[in-house]
Amino acid sequence: MEKMWAGRFTKPSDQLADDFNSSLPFDCRMYRQDIQGSMAHAAMLGAQGIITKQDADTIIDGLDGILRDLDEGTLDFDPACEDIHMFVEQVLTQRIGDTGKRLHTARSRNDQVAVDLRMYLRDECNEIKDLIRKLIGAIIGQAAQHKETILPGYTHLQRAQPITFAHHLAAYGMMLARDLSRIEDAAKRMNRSPLGSCALAGTTYPIDRNATAEALGFDGPCLNSLDGVSDRDYCVELLSALSLIMTHLSRFSEEIILWSSWEFRFVELDDAYTTGSSIMPQKKNSDMAELVRGKTGRVYGDLMGMLTVLKGLPLAYNKDMQEDKECIFDAVDTAKKCLEIFTPMIATMRVNADRMYRAAQEGFINATDIADYLVRKGLPFRTAYKIVGQIVGHCIATNQVPDTMPLAEYQTFSDLFAEDLYEDIKLETCVKKRISQGAPGTIDQQLAYLQNLI
Repeated sequence: MEKMWAGRFTKPSDQLADDFNSSLPFDCRMYRQDIQGSMAHAAMLGAQGIITKQDADTIIDGLDGILRDLDEGTLDFDPACEDIHMFVEQVLTQRIGDTGKRLHTARSRNDQVAVDLRMYLRDECNEIKDLIRKLIGAIIGQAAQHKETILPGYTHLQRAQPITFAHHLAAYGMMLARDLSRIEDAAKRMNRSPLGSCALAGTTYPIDRNATAEALGFDGPCLNSLDGVSDRDYCVELLSALSLIMTHLSRFSEEIILWSSWEFRFVELDDAYTTGSSIMPQKKNSDMAELVRGKTGRVYGDLMGMLTVLKGLPLAYNKDMQEDKECIFDAVDTAKKCLEIFTPMIATMRVNADRMYRAAQEGFINATDIADYLVRKGLPFRTAYKIVGQIVGHCIATNQVPDTMPLAEYQTFSDLFAEDLYEDIKLETCVKKRISQGAPGTIDQQLAYLQNLI
C-alpha cells in the first residue's frame, strides 16, 4: 500500500521500519476524537470556501459512516496503516473517492494528533472525576456510620491521640478532594485547540481557528502555532495529578493492609476483594489493596517517562513525541482501574469498632488531655507536660493505665488533680471536646464539605 506521504521517496520503507514507526496499535483508541476533529475541520473548510460546501458535506457524511462502523465493530483497523489519522483518511478516500483527499487541506498530522490527544484526555478527565466522586461517596458512607467509633490516631506509627474512624476516613476524602481539583485544573489548561497550527507555522489558507475550537468544545485556539504542535505540558500535568491520586490510594492501601492484619484486626475486607493462599488455608489476603500499592510505581514511571521524552526536544514536532501516548494511556487506564476497585472495596469493608476502642485504651493516648486538664487548672503547659510524663512513667512501672489510676496516686504528682479528672480523660470526652476547625469534633462539617463535591 502506498504511503500517504509518498512522493519524495524512491523506494519503500523496510517492513521492520514500518512496524517500528507504527502507532496505530495504541492510538486507534482515539478514533472517535480523530473523526470528530476531522468533521469540524471539514465544516470549517466548507464555511470558509476553501473547499466547496458540497465536498465538505460529502466528507462529513463519509466520516460519520466510518465512525458508526467503528462504533458498531463492522470496520476493522488496517494494521498496514501508520496511525489512526492515516487509517481514517484512507478509508474515507476509498469510500468517497478524490473528495476525501481534500480533507487534509490546511492541516498536518502534527496539529491533528495534538487535537485528538487533548480531546481524548479531556474526555478521560471527566471519567476520572466521576470515579473520584464515587470513591469520596463511599468514604462518606463509611464515615457516616463511624462518627463515634474511636481508634488511636498515630504519628511515627506509634499510638498518639484518640480520634474517630470517621475523622481518619475524612482525611483521605480531603486528599481526593484536592485530586478532583487538580484534574479539573489540568482539564481546563488542556482545553485549547491546536487545530490550525498545521505542521508548525500555520497556513496560507483563510482558516477560522476559532470556529473549529468552538465546534470541538475548546475554550479557544492555542495562541502560538509552534507551541500548539509541540506542547505536551498537559500530559505531564495530568500524569502528575494521576501520580498524586495513586499516592493517596497507595497510602490508604497501606493502612488497609495493616488494619486487615491479625495484629490490628481493625477492619475486614469483603471476600469479594481478597484472595487466599495456594498452600495456607487460613489466609485472607488484601491483594486488591496490595496491587493498588504496587501499581502506584507504574504510574510514577509513566510520569518520569514522559518528562524524559520531552526534556531535550527542540521545537517543533519530533517523532519522539509519539512516545507520549503509551505513557499517558497506561497511567489513565491504571488510575481508573484502581479507583474503580477501591470504591466497592471501601464501601463493603467491615469495621471492628470494639477492637479499635481496645487499641485506643492502650498506649497512654490521653496523656495530652491530662496535661490540658492541669493547664486549665492554672499550670503552664510545659510544667504540666513534665508532670504527665512522670505519671506515664509511674503507670508503666506499676502496670496501670491513666484512666483507672487512683486519685490519691495522681495527687502525689499534683494537688490540682480532683475527681473530675476521670470524666475529662475518658476517650469519648477527649474526642468530643476537640472542636477546633478540622478536629474530630467537627466531623459533620467535614463530611458536609465532601458531600458538596459529589
